[in-house]
Amino acid sequence: MNAPVSITPPTSTPEPGLFTPRILVPFLLVSLIWGSTWLVIRGQLGEVPVAWSVCYRFSVGAIGMFMLAAVKRVNLRIDRQAMLWAALLGLAQFVLNFNFVYAAEKHITSGLVAVIFALLIMPNAVLGQMWLGRKVGPSFWLGSAIACAGVGLLMLREYRVASVGGSAVLLGFSLALTAVMCASVSNVIQASDKVNRHPTIAILAWSMSWGALANAVYALATVGMPSIDLRFAYVSGVLYLGIIGSVVTFPLYFGLIREIGPGKAAYTSVLIPIVAMGLSTVFEHYEWSLLAGSGAALAIIGLLVATQGRKS
Repeated sequence: MNAPVSITPPTSTPEPGLFTPRILVPFLLVSLIWGSTWLVIRGQLGEVPVAWSVCYRFSVGAIGMFMLAAVKRVNLRIDRQAMLWAALLGLAQFVLNFNFVYAAEKHITSGLVAVIFALLIMPNAVLGQMWLGRKVGPSFWLGSAIACAGVGLLMLREYRVASVGGSAVLLGFSLALTAVMCASVSNVIQASDKVNRHPTIAILAWSMSWGALANAVYALATVGMPSIDLRFAYVSGVLYLGIIGSVVTFPLYFGLIREIGPGKAAYTSVLIPIVAMGLSTVFEHYEWSLLAGSGAALAIIGLLVATQGRKS
């Protein structure tokens, strides 16, 4: 009788750490670029309706993504199921998320929207645990509570200094939080098995195309025919957001999601508000107070504590 053969189960490849060069470089690039886009978005608010501004951005982004695919010789063919997921991703990320973001910046500063968006780490981690099986530890919940307290202080400060009882501030915060949830859904979709078996650039090219089309339909239905602002500031802003803020950053960010998961990829949100608040202080004349400074500090500290509790 033959002796039983002992089979050692294969060990899974360890998830790369944040300071691994191939993770750290795109992490920093995404943080710095997206930290600046909040201010550029502010310049898109004016004569052109929000829906058309979002449509122009992702029309430029979709064209740029197809050009990037051609340069890198990426196969753009995806199956029908993946195309449906790409359309859903486009709806969540490039329609709902950004329309809510642009609308929020009509009521509160770009830096504050960025601080609220820093909370993306929380729904990303929770949805990642529910849909993808990526667990979170106790420190995550402690950090989340601290971060929420910080955002609460920022909201209280804005409410106190706002006119008409601060109703515009409450609306701005509500719109920004809704945008956070839409972005989180899209992040988890991108990390799902049905999507990540296809090249990131291919998925992004199609999802941005669906997003641009949906934005055009929405804009036509709600605000009428297209309008454009030919001022250099507006046109250059559209190009910056479409090319640098979308074609350059989304492949890097979604690549991070695939490498280290949606929770850890959202660690970029720890650095983004620091960049955004700094730019808001310089260009939007945001005035700091003890309450605002304490709130921003608590938000960042909470997010740093939360990252210590995130597990693969």
